[in-house]
Amino acid sequence: MSTLPVATTTSHRWWVLVSLSLTQLVVVLDGTIVNVALPQAQVSLGLTDTERQWVVTAYALAFGALLLLGGRIADYAGRKRTYLVGMIGFGLASAWGGFAGGAVDLIAARGLQGIFAALMAPAALALLTVTFPSGRDRNTAFAVFGSVAGAGAAVGLVLGGVLTEFADWRWCLWVNVPIVIVTVVAGALLLRESRAEGDNRYDIAGTLTVAAGLASLVYGFTLAENGWARLDTIGFIVAGVLLLALFVWIESRVAQPLLPLRVILHRVRGGAFLMQAVAGSVMIGGTLYLTFHLQIVLGFSPLLAGLASLPLTVAIAVVAPIATKLLPAIGPRPLMIAGPLVGAVGLLLLSRITPDGAYLTEVLPGLVVLGAGMGMLFVPLQNLALTGVAPHDAGAASATANATMQIGGSLGLSIFTTIYAAASGHATGASSPAALVDGYSAAFVAAAVGLLVAAVVAVVFIRGRKEDLLPSGEHVMVHAG
Repeated sequence: MSTLPVATTTSHRWWVLVSLSLTQLVVVLDGTIVNVALPQAQVSLGLTDTERQWVVTAYALAFGALLLLGGRIADYAGRKRTYLVGMIGFGLASAWGGFAGGAVDLIAARGLQGIFAALMAPAALALLTVTFPSGRDRNTAFAVFGSVAGAGAAVGLVLGGVLTEFADWRWCLWVNVPIVIVTVVAGALLLRESRAEGDNRYDIAGTLTVAAGLASLVYGFTLAENGWARLDTIGFIVAGVLLLALFVWIESRVAQPLLPLRVILHRVRGGAFLMQAVAGSVMIGGTLYLTFHLQIVLGFSPLLAGLASLPLTVAIAVVAPIATKLLPAIGPRPLMIAGPLVGAVGLLLLSRITPDGAYLTEVLPGLVVLGAGMGMLFVPLQNLALTGVAPHDAGAASATANATMQIGGSLGLSIFTTIYAAASGHATGASSPAALVDGYSAAFVAAAVGLLVAAVVAVVFIRGRKEDLLPSGEHVMVHAG
């Protein structure tokens, strides 16, 4: 693989880091920035609850389904070229979404954002890798890059609240445009092209089947809010399962698969990926209903709702360094069992919300406990994604971990929306605060059940000596979701 230096001077390299970190910030915050804006966007555009859900799902699904392909394109077509195309496309999609006049425009724009994010995110990580190939500077660069990724969700919640309250919900999309302009200019001036050498074939069949399979599965679960026994619901879910089975068959036979099956069939890694999907469903799907409860039921302003969601991120940020220090001493298994259990307790606390309950007593404790549990879980998950991975599969394993986070979020949100609709009486038109709270509580309970399942997965799959479970060498796992 070519490892041409991306910049020739030390100062240029750090400016490259600034530019690429801004890119990472945009990718991550766009997963949450619209959450706070959704109640106002729903009123402004007359969105149904299902359409509201797809504003989030379209981004996460497109991003997750195409992330592996985006990495291949970056390696083969050129990382700088792919990065610039992804950034420009992302900016145009953001501008279109800001001008959306209805549900179709907004959902399509969010889907395009996800597609172009799937190009620019892996390209940015690859460019960072070749810009800082080794040594202390590499460690510093990845630490900064990872910190920006970790802070992106919190930045999105607060920024979304500020823009929605003091400007307009549309600015939650338009805000990307000036950032894109700055990063595109910086990238064009500072970056140098690099690409992988050798036989570069794209797995088109694998890409089409996995994308269609996931979309069909998510859409089928979305239709389930109108009835599980309906022919269209069953048809889309069955079609999704069959297409994903076909994807696995294709990957076992092509010379250069989109996802080498050896990456996911390893017992420990496979368990970690399953748990990553559950974590995505909780962080992307489950907590979305917290924002709705704060604004629609409790009457919080968008800014206050964003700030009120921050204890979740703060708790993760506080617990994660502690888990990092514990990891070499006790190994990943205890953390991966305890983390989901603690997180499930937090969600069950949140499920006790009432229409006239106080934030400090009904919401804050659950948020803090949930954040503590997720902080315990995220640290070992990032490491186990690279357990036993050959160097040439490290990129695929890293991309798979990020992809499963997004895909888990989109699948989880579709399932939680179905549960919310049934519990709230949405299908019969009920929309009283009590009915809404019933729906939100049911979604939190469903997310808690998901975390309990994740704890069982850890018990069954995460086995072995701690020395064997933790990856060796200088592999770096950066969480982009």
